[in-house]
Amino acid sequence: MTATTLDPSLSLQINTKTHHHGAVVEEIEGLIRVYKDGHVERLQIVPCVASSLAPELGVTSRDIVIDKPTNIWARFYLPKYHENLPLLVYFHGGGFCVGSAAWSCYHEFLAELAARANCLILSVNYRLAPENRLPAAYDDGFKALMWVKQQALCGGGNEWWSKQCNFSSIFLAGDSAGANIARNVAIRLNSCQPMAIKPLTIKGTILIEPFFGGERRTNSEKYAVEPPRSALSLAASDTYWRLALPLGANRDHPWCNPGAKGSIQLGELGISPIMVCVAEMDILRDRNLDMCAALARAGKQVERVVHKGVGHAFQVLNKSQLSQTRTLEMISHIKAFITR
Repeated sequence: MTATTLDPSLSLQINTKTHHHGAVVEEIEGLIRVYKDGHVERLQIVPCVASSLAPELGVTSRDIVIDKPTNIWARFYLPKYHENLPLLVYFHGGGFCVGSAAWSCYHEFLAELAARANCLILSVNYRLAPENRLPAAYDDGFKALMWVKQQALCGGGNEWWSKQCNFSSIFLAGDSAGANIARNVAIRLNSCQPMAIKPLTIKGTILIEPFFGGERRTNSEKYAVEPPRSALSLAASDTYWRLALPLGANRDHPWCNPGAKGSIQLGELGISPIMVCVAEMDILRDRNLDMCAALARAGKQVERVVHKGVGHAFQVLNKSQLSQTRTLEMISHIKAFITR
């Protein structure tokens, strides 16, 4: 994966500062380097931005702290002049290793989603690997949901958004690695007693191009031709998994490969209905389609949406006319899913 795989219209700036930490042992060019001594260098290929938004968008955005000791925070998006809104608890992508709720591409996409789909969004900034390998991101996702529960019970000074929120209409959502996190949080919730999350009601799960893998390659991993500025290559995918999974694990670990022997069965994903957004030219296409088929066989209500002619993370990392059209289509599908 090279630095040129992302859309140049994002005005990418790469930090070329050198460090003396020994040899580079893992690297995704333009995104992350891991050195022999354990030092991690993340290159600022996408700028981080403040929470401010153009007034004409009609959305208020603020950052809030969820857990100070672990530095978990989130960015809220609240459409103005509305009330009793569904809440999307959203997890950004980045292979568990890069990305931020403050990345400009997520800020723009989620503000647009909040405005057009008429929903509150809590975009969670979780801990990253390899400093915090899985299950750290899953733990942070669950902790964020428990924070929402606490706000529903007592407010905690966040009435500026909580008064507009319908806590009986919560959706777990994310793209790429964030969709993997949303799925894991849903599985954890399924193992909890019903009273554990009251007064919250989880109405569904939205998985956008979910990031999974496996030791055996699928046809799309072997043969798919990604668009020129795609965000994910097979080599980058493998590197992300080496950095994110527990030390010694391979890609058939259940967190990476839900279909692997010994993993949690898809039928235990108890948060239904489930929407899965698939990019036609994504190397993960076949894994995403296989997940949809397995969910359907397990009796789950699953809605599959295939976005034609676009690759992985097109909705945040590609500004082509086709990608913008497909992004608006995705937002329309999400709006219909959360309001039915």
